[in-house]
Amino acid sequence: MSKRFTAGAVATAAALALTLTGLSAPANAGATSNRTFTVVAEDGVSADAAVAAIRAAGGTVVSRTDDVGLFQVTSDRADFASRARATDALVGAAEQKAIGRKPKLDRVEREHLLTQATSAARAKSAAMATKGKSSKLDPMDDKLWGLGMIRADKARKVEPGDRRVTVAILDTGVDASQPDLAPNFNWSLSRNFAPDMVDIDGPCEVPSCLDPAGTDDGGHGTHVAGTIGAAANGFGLSGVAPNVSLVDLKGGQDSGYFFLNPVVNALVYAGKAGIDVVNMSFYVDPWLYNCTANPADSPESQAEQRATIKAMKRALNFAHRKGVTLVGSLGNNHEDLGAPRTDVSSPDYGADPYPRPIDNESCWDFPVEGPHVIGVSAVGPSGKKADYSNYGTEQISVAAPGGWFRDGYGTDTYRTDANMILSTYPKKVLQEEGSVDENGNVVPGFEESVFTQCTAKGECGYYTYLQGTSMASPHVSGVAGLIISKHGKKQDRNGFGLAPNLVEQHLYRTAAEHACPEPRLQSYANEGRSAEFDAYCAGSLNFNGFYGYGIIDAYAAVTSPLKPHIRP
Repeated sequence: MSKRFTAGAVATAAALALTLTGLSAPANAGATSNRTFTVVAEDGVSADAAVAAIRAAGGTVVSRTDDVGLFQVTSDRADFASRARATDALVGAAEQKAIGRKPKLDRVEREHLLTQATSAARAKSAAMATKGKSSKLDPMDDKLWGLGMIRADKARKVEPGDRRVTVAILDTGVDASQPDLAPNFNWSLSRNFAPDMVDIDGPCEVPSCLDPAGTDDGGHGTHVAGTIGAAANGFGLSGVAPNVSLVDLKGGQDSGYFFLNPVVNALVYAGKAGIDVVNMSFYVDPWLYNCTANPADSPESQAEQRATIKAMKRALNFAHRKGVTLVGSLGNNHEDLGAPRTDVSSPDYGADPYPRPIDNESCWDFPVEGPHVIGVSAVGPSGKKADYSNYGTEQISVAAPGGWFRDGYGTDTYRTDANMILSTYPKKVLQEEGSVDENGNVVPGFEESVFTQCTAKGECGYYTYLQGTSMASPHVSGVAGLIISKHGKKQDRNGFGLAPNLVEQHLYRTAAEHACPEPRLQSYANEGRSAEFDAYCAGSLNFNGFYGYGIIDAYAAVTSPLKPHIRP
């Protein structure tokens, strides 16, 4: 995980305006004068009983997701959370605060902006990194070393993806006007579950504060979407599964925060709508780990975390039962998730952080440590685990290209943009970041990190490099989409699909095994990292803490027969 947003109280959330989910919705998305809470019912408690308990505690239900016992509640009582915690019908009440956010782009994923490397060196590195590529469907595909590493360039000749297969991006949104994304964008299924909050997102772009689907004012989701399924249309670049349908499930704020209600409702919607794959490249705030009863936390904080744990587990289980394959980034905190360090960063706003020893048995990093989530680590062009990537035999499933700016130590490719992942990006966000001017031109000095191409009609697409496990997981989501496209069967869910357990097993079985490096204790001192980045690779060739079952292999996934078992 990268650096998080600094402290500062987050104001009350806008009420959700949900459509076609079977959920009740407030009249508008404007902020209220009351504090807003997410309340979770205890196991076995009916929705009606939970509502009665909420009212008795002094709360008003403004939206409800009965499938997972989740309620959005407003209250003007200062003691509402403690009253809710005291009742047997409720797990607890978490005040509406950010529970997740995309990795920050200015340090980890946009590290290239900090380098002093010259454009000439970058250009040389790009040529070296792409040397020998055998398939170039789109003009910029020769910059996509990740496609070659996972043999997606060969896989598409066998199976480019089926339009009936839907891969959802649960993220900051997707810019559907991007010419590489527009052909595959599914307007009918896309939804926005995260109204803008002026306190953290800035002024609303529309009166309702609920941006239309197909927009992305953060950029992260659009980059993820391009890696999954940018069209192979002779323009720009192409994705891992260039013919699947892309679905925008906006669960994150423009500012990068992710709140519990939008995330849970997006997962429930995905299950009900028959979505095949959901990519989740975000992680949980304000607590680095949500624990059931960490002695370092106050009773109120413990209750909030228990509510988050319960709600996320229920939502993930619900989506999985409904046939959704779940893919999550492992995180960029250079940490063994099976032996986490003391958390010294939480809470990361609203109060001063304090040391929290983490008990691995009772603390979770959501969503990747949740049930049924395929956890993905990141590797660079050399195949080495990226220094920032989390790892560990407990949570890892597979590895995939995530980019690593510092890869190639001792060579001309070291600390160059071409080591990262190039994908689609909104022009508006690039303009806000200062790499594209008001006329849409790339600013001098960014020519090797930001690219643009325009159609004959004057529609322009923009592209930039990022790195992170957020960039690794969409490679896996793309391959999952290819597996369903190739091996799916007619069924009740939209008439076509494949059980997520079979998708997961086939993904693991066809991954390219990758042994631990020698020595197993890897130091990144040459790359300029401290001893905190040292990482020990435990496990065997078949399964280990750096690569899981291996680096995903799209070609093997679409050419190998489907078998109903996993490798021992």
